[in-house]
Amino acid sequence: MRRFVSLVLIVSMLGIGLPLPAQAGMLSTEAALGNPVKERLLGFLERSDVRAQLESLGVNPLDAKARVAALTADEAAQLASKVDSVPAGADAAGALIGALLIVFIVLLITDILGVTHVFPFTRSIK
Repeated sequence: MRRFVSLVLIVSMLGIGLPLPAQAGMLSTEAALGNPVKERLLGFLERSDVRAQLESLGVNPLDAKARVAALTADEAAQLASKVDSVPAGADAAGALIGALLIVFIVLLITDILGVTHVFPFTRSIK
C-alpha cells in the first residue's frame, strides 16, 4: 500500500511541472473597455424582485434592459448613483436572520460546553 501511495504521489508531483495548454484570441475594443456601470445596472435588472416590481408597474423588463443598454456613460453613472443611494430593504431581513443564527449557534455551543445554561434541551459535556 505504501509503495502504491508513493508512486501516485511521485507521478502527481511530476505532473505539476508540465505546461498546460492555453488558447488566445482577439479581443474587441468594446469588450476590452466595457462599461462596468452599465453591466452593474443590467445585473440589477436581472434580480427577481426588481423584475417583479417592474412588471407590477407595467414595465417590460426587456424594454428596461434595452433602455439601460442605450444610456450614455454619464447617464449610466447618474442612474447608478441613484440606485446606490436607495436603501436596500431586501438585504436587511437576510442580515437579521444571519445575525440571529450566529447568536443561536454561539449560545448553543456555550451551553454544550457548560459555560451557560440558556437552552433546556442541551446537556453539558462537563
